[in-house]
Amino acid sequence: MKINLLFVIDSLDCAGAEKSLVTLLGLLDYSKFTVDLMLFAHGKELEKLVPKEVKILQPLRYTNFSNLRLNDAIIASITKSEYRMLLSRLKYSSNLRKKKYSNSQKARLFWQSTSKVIESNPTEYDVAISYAQGVPTFYVAEKVRAKKKIAWVNVSYRLAATEKQFQKKYYDQYDKVVAVSDTTKEIFLETFPAYSKLVNVVYDINNPHFINEMAIIGEGYKDNFDGIRILTIGRLAHQKGYDIALDACKKLKDAGVPFRWYALGKGPLKEEIKKNIEENELTDHFILLGVESNPYPYIKNADVYVQTSKFEGYGIAIAEARMLNIPVVTTRFDAVFSQMIDEKNGLVVDMNSEAVCEGILKIIHNHSLRESIIKYQKAEKKGNLEEVEKVYQLIE
Repeated sequence: MKINLLFVIDSLDCAGAEKSLVTLLGLLDYSKFTVDLMLFAHGKELEKLVPKEVKILQPLRYTNFSNLRLNDAIIASITKSEYRMLLSRLKYSSNLRKKKYSNSQKARLFWQSTSKVIESNPTEYDVAISYAQGVPTFYVAEKVRAKKKIAWVNVSYRLAATEKQFQKKYYDQYDKVVAVSDTTKEIFLETFPAYSKLVNVVYDINNPHFINEMAIIGEGYKDNFDGIRILTIGRLAHQKGYDIALDACKKLKDAGVPFRWYALGKGPLKEEIKKNIEENELTDHFILLGVESNPYPYIKNADVYVQTSKFEGYGIAIAEARMLNIPVVTTRFDAVFSQMIDEKNGLVVDMNSEAVCEGILKIIHNHSLRESIIKYQKAEKKGNLEEVEKVYQLIE
């Protein structure tokens, strides 16, 4: 009899955890498993890459309700007696307007506001997996029946006392916790030392065959630029350090380097970043490309891949650049040395714009260093498909 699995994640937008999940789903043996996938937001780019064997569950009633325009939501609450949903939505929106919150705070506010109107999953599963911290973790803990529950943690998870207290009662419902790097595990256990016997490390899974195939199909840059192409991939959010990237971009411009710096991603800082670009006259130098479901032609045709993150659980885009033999310049975030070897497969620099700029210039101008990095990358082990076996051991 097949093992009945449920995976839960916020959405399949183009980001690291989402790409890792899609890769894992593409590698599962469907003669052994039946798989349901639960999303809190639908219609994102990576959904088209989900294997046909996976059943994407219908949206939650609250998901559909929250997507209505406010006037339509008010009408629906009257005609369909959805008053509790309307109050939950208004409560969450009101809380968000009070101040700026971290992702963990937003997840708590969302669940506190809406959990009572979110229906439970009617199926009992052999294994239920929340593939991201926050709302997926709360949902699987409270709304899903399963013989075994596994929580994935894919960021450096330092929590304030309020968030720690709130989340502990949900993690108490899990049989296993998976961290995506040794550093992520260490940081998680700083917050939740009581779970030391539950935590396993499974790295974000990268499939080099898939990435190389995707890199030669589809379109990449369309501007016919013949200078140095720099690429960054990441959500337009504080975590990814775009303030550092933009200041480094200005320094490169002042240095007279013929370059364009491209960014793939979307997020809450889009307007702020656009304003910074205009104010610093970087319109021709820092290019926001939005979201692409296939970023690999962009990576393959970049001269330098740059990651200015302030924290990461692993850094899947760095791994993808390495697999395509593109020199990397990255900030020294917590988990960076789980895959980077400074001056071997790229440069690891201090978390400031001067260091990032110097690292890029070093890659551009020091041809022997650049060639030695590419040579090292070509000889590196590509991908980590063996991590799937760790997933099987957790599940079976």
